[in-house]
Amino acid sequence: MGILEEYERGRLFFDYGDYITAAQILGPVVDEAPDDVAPRLLLARAYYHSAQLHKAEEQLRLVLDHDPAEHYAHLMLGRCLQRQSRHDEARPHLRIADAMGIGGTTAS
Repeated sequence: MGILEEYERGRLFFDYGDYITAAQILGPVVDEAPDDVAPRLLLARAYYHSAQLHKAEEQLRLVLDHDPAEHYAHLMLGRCLQRQSRHDEARPHLRIADAMGIGGTTAS
């Protein structure tokens, strides 16, 4: 199977709520195309939804290293940090997401 087919397969598992399997499929996709933001962001989301918060954080920081204007990555990273009770670290990311137009981030 090619990388695009594997990405689509990972997305399918993600859409069905099987986040662990999605992450297992998407990990090699990200390894194969490390500069492609979409698979890395979906991998981060799969980690987040399967409560693998440190792995999610790592992937989100890599997304932001590649594309600092990726507003959804800021929102996800802020939420990820909040779930780890790291509210002070979360606040700037949530504010950036809010400033970029994602409402309801509770970045106070």
